[in-house]
Amino acid sequence: MISPIAKSIKALGEKRFTTEFPEERESLPDDYRGMLRLDMDTCISCFACERICPNKTITMVEVVTEKGVKKMPQIGIERCLFCALCEEVCPPKCLTLSKNYDYGVYDKRDLLKRPEDLE
Repeated sequence: MISPIAKSIKALGEKRFTTEFPEERESLPDDYRGMLRLDMDTCISCFACERICPNKTITMVEVVTEKGVKKMPQIGIERCLFCALCEEVCPPKCLTLSKNYDYGVYDKRDLLKRPEDLE
């Protein structure tokens, strides 16, 4: 019975295994693929990202911009594989993968990201 108590007291002095997220963040490798970003100013509405997506996660939706109505990618993060095919095929390189890994939401509908949410 003394052994579990001794182990508990010893563990109090050891370093924690977890980080205090979001204040502390883990360092990520250079090739980490996180949340998608969209530069709405350079998007040319070519539909290449929608066509290449293996999970059909990307759909083109109408967005009102300063230049008029354009079709831009809307992404369902809950189905995204983070395969980076959309990033590779994008001619103006307006769709990129960031290092952001904070996808926590309370409602699944919040995982559907409109183009305005991807900036």
